[in-house]
Amino acid sequence: MFSLGLDIGSSSVKAALTETDTGKKIAFVQEPKDEMEMISVQSSWAEQDPNHWWKIVCIAIKKLLQNSGVDASQIQRIGIAYQMHGLVVVDQSGNCLRNSIIWCDSRAVSIGEKAYQDLGAKKCMDHLLNSPANFTASKLKWVKENEPHIYEKIHKYMLPGDYIAYKFSGEMTTTINGLSEGTIWDFKSQEVAQWLFDYYNIDSSMTPAIVPNFVTQCLVNKKGAEESGLKEGTPITYRAGDQPNNAFSLHVINPGEVAATGGTSGVVYALTDKLQSKEHQRINHFAHINYSKESPIVGKLLCINGAGIQYRWMKNNTGANSYKEMNQLAEKQDIGSDGLLIYPFGNGAERMLNNQNINARYLNLNLNQHDLGSMYRATLEGIAFSFVYGIKFIEHDNFNLASIKAGNDNLFQSAVFSQTIATLVGKEIQLYNTTGAIGAARASSANAEDLDAFIKMSSKNDFFKSYTPEKDSSKYEMAFSNWTNELEKMIN
Repeated sequence: MFSLGLDIGSSSVKAALTETDTGKKIAFVQEPKDEMEMISVQSSWAEQDPNHWWKIVCIAIKKLLQNSGVDASQIQRIGIAYQMHGLVVVDQSGNCLRNSIIWCDSRAVSIGEKAYQDLGAKKCMDHLLNSPANFTASKLKWVKENEPHIYEKIHKYMLPGDYIAYKFSGEMTTTINGLSEGTIWDFKSQEVAQWLFDYYNIDSSMTPAIVPNFVTQCLVNKKGAEESGLKEGTPITYRAGDQPNNAFSLHVINPGEVAATGGTSGVVYALTDKLQSKEHQRINHFAHINYSKESPIVGKLLCINGAGIQYRWMKNNTGANSYKEMNQLAEKQDIGSDGLLIYPFGNGAERMLNNQNINARYLNLNLNQHDLGSMYRATLEGIAFSFVYGIKFIEHDNFNLASIKAGNDNLFQSAVFSQTIATLVGKEIQLYNTTGAIGAARASSANAEDLDAFIKMSSKNDFFKSYTPEKDSSKYEMAFSNWTNELEKMIN
């Protein structure tokens, strides 16, 4: 028997099948081939049609079943991962009233900032563990202020994953971890943040029924079965935002564990059981997939905008044939790149740097000394140093680092990058061959009462290799110190 995992991103939908009993990957597809359309009516706006997500989900499922030869009757459970912080609003019949305002849309920034000022940092951090910022609650307030004709028709608001679950089942539900992604969950009172809705003058009855993870949340109904190709009655047992789900995919479920992602942007997602923060300007906090009122495990999320995009820019503009070639040249260089320092912050304002936009910078470039290998290594080191710089903020924020896990892709495929981080933080980095869709499939069949055993079993299928800290870290420490000293001059 098999489990189905879906990962609904803003670029594509990924679908995977795993063996229910072993977690072994059976099949994987990604749709569409080209990126899904993103609608930008105004600068800094970003919308997508939720019905298009559903259309692509159905295409992906049918293709997955066809490619694998698996019959729909053999799928026992469904898990859903999705792009975080988005807003979907529907009427009483479940019809979308407008396009979804998705995660990268910034129209509600000023609304969240004013709420943070009016309500006070202490109130927000004690209860939400975040500023309302540009998250789902603030986007809903924007609709109320700017589209009252739509607002008055809203029956329920949902996160993107909630909407896909609704299309399968006809039931409007959400989760605590989803509500926390929208800054709608009060961690202190352990309930929906009514006081925030009161401030925004929003009717809290728009909140869907809350369901837990790792139980039957809803069942595929007749209409959902006909459209998706799945069997009526198949249970949906799990849903989570992409970053918490990515952490679970990497077998991160306990306090002290960190899931790291080194894509276009970088993410450090660290688990803690301490519901407090001193770094609320740099770090966001969300209920993890195994959060419960009895055991409130929270993910501390730090995003680094400038990461892999810097390495990609270097590849595109230096004539390199592949990242493999670049990595090999970088490995031939000495630690510290002969004094060349690169700052990868050319992808917009960095929350980690208190929202400063310092752009990408190159220091100490010597035309008689440095070559392409030096530049590739300095780039990898600069991005790695950015990760270490961010991890230090997390450690300062009531966090004891136990381990780091990452996918065997993107930047972590570079030995220079991975070894630099492992040595500077003094912890082993374990790499796994897995994806968000596979993680969602596995999570759908996990037992909430024994997640550790489930992780131990499934991790055997994925482990690739690890990087351990070098015994002599002095050269790494010196290079990082030089890089940090110059950075502090830039931002202070």
